Amino acid sequence: MEPNKELEKAIEKKFLTPQKFAIEIEKIVAEEEFNYIDAICYYCESNNLEIESVTKLISKSLKERLKWDATRLNFMKKTTRARLPL
Repeated sequence: MEPNKELEKAIEKKFLTPQKFAIEIEKIVAEEEFNYIDAICYYCESNNLEIESVTKLISKSLKERLKWDATRLNFMKKTTRARLPL
């Protein structure tokens, strides 16, 4: 293996990436049956992280799930495009 590839893999294992963060949050949601908002709070508490420090780790798909949870829990206003009244 090239030295650069080994270094990249070592860095990737040590540091959290948006993809790894999303996977960890998905695991917590599935295993603990939390919503996404609570799962992120739980992850931050468990790993002694400030909640503000993980904002750059939230991917677009995770952001959409957070928005859905916030709307469902009435933390955000519902958009007119959210659901059809059926």
